[in-house]
Amino acid sequence: MPTHVPVFIATTLLLAMLPGASAALMIRQVLEGGQRTLQGTLAGNATGFLLWSTAAAAGLSAVLLASPTAYTALRIAGGIVLVYLGVKTLRTTINTTVSTTPTDKGERRTGFASGYLIGLSTNLGNPKAGVFAISVLPQFVTAKGPVFLSTVALGVVWALVSASWYMLLTWAVSRGRDLVSKPTVLRGLSVTTGVVLLGLGAAVAAGI
Repeated sequence: MPTHVPVFIATTLLLAMLPGASAALMIRQVLEGGQRTLQGTLAGNATGFLLWSTAAAAGLSAVLLASPTAYTALRIAGGIVLVYLGVKTLRTTINTTVSTTPTDKGERRTGFASGYLIGLSTNLGNPKAGVFAISVLPQFVTAKGPVFLSTVALGVVWALVSASWYMLLTWAVSRGRDLVSKPTVLRGLSVTTGVVLLGLGAAVAAGI
């Protein structure tokens, strides 16, 4: 059975709090995607953690890490996804006319399914999640008992902790909507988010 669960929770929480692609994506969805899209993105991101942990339990992540070709293909695919999201964010920012209610436009563009696919693909496209799953998760599982189920259970904890943090983050951004909705602030956040996604995508694709 899993051991040191409190330490594992603290570890995954700290990892979730680090600025990265998922945080940038969540902020982007708050600003542009609408509530349903954000909910889908949260669910898709959490599903990605579950899939990574299940793959780690089954040894699939180890196979990917052991195969340079497979790992490289996955890394490049993940980088492309992040770059695409960054370019899309910047294009939306450039092409959108500044108004006092920019967040209203995002409500009608996408929905839960679209957000889910974006959240899932962003998570699965990040090989660092696979590295975490294969190198960190086993450290919190004892040799006794159902190792597979214990690893998957830790994956559920990982997903819940990360989702909880992103819900808190997006709630804070949403509560500050009056400030965020100011055209200059909105554009600044959107440009920053787009640049972060582009940079992360390039770093992931390059293996940095």
